[in-house]
Amino acid sequence: MSSSSFGALSKLWIKWKSLNLPWRRRRLVGMDLSGTTFWEFKDPLNPVRPRRMAQQTRRKHYADIQTSPAWHQWLRHTRFDAPSLEEQKADVQRQLQLKHLAQLADERWASKASYLDAPKDTAQTAPITAGPENLQKANRGAPSEKWQPGSWEPGVMKR
Repeated sequence: MSSSSFGALSKLWIKWKSLNLPWRRRRLVGMDLSGTTFWEFKDPLNPVRPRRMAQQTRRKHYADIQTSPAWHQWLRHTRFDAPSLEEQKADVQRQLQLKHLAQLADERWASKASYLDAPKDTAQTAPITAGPENLQKANRGAPSEKWQPGSWEPGVMKR
């Protein structure tokens, strides 16, 4: 929700609720793009650190609620200032651009041949010639193929 989509009465209500007046129990800090309002109020148990909460719109089901990382940081006191609407819009644009770039990278990856696939052209591989040096290499085998383990007897334990 951008601030231009609000009516004059809604803008007045937002300004009034955002004022930090001494008799007010809680004040409106901001809104996200989906209409969730974020509030701050004094905590009687900890007067130094205010409590923060999010109030969802009534039109949404609880399973459909998603809080952006910036607002989540603000709610957990990791972030001091609340995110602005412009910052939230820029984050949405960044996410869309990232998805587009990931899709392009996936397309590039899919267009390349895999090293796991069998080669398509077998004429490029040279056949092995039956020369005497090649036969010796083939018959020789690995050094560990002829090795056999010996019998094992446990030794006497020293005390």
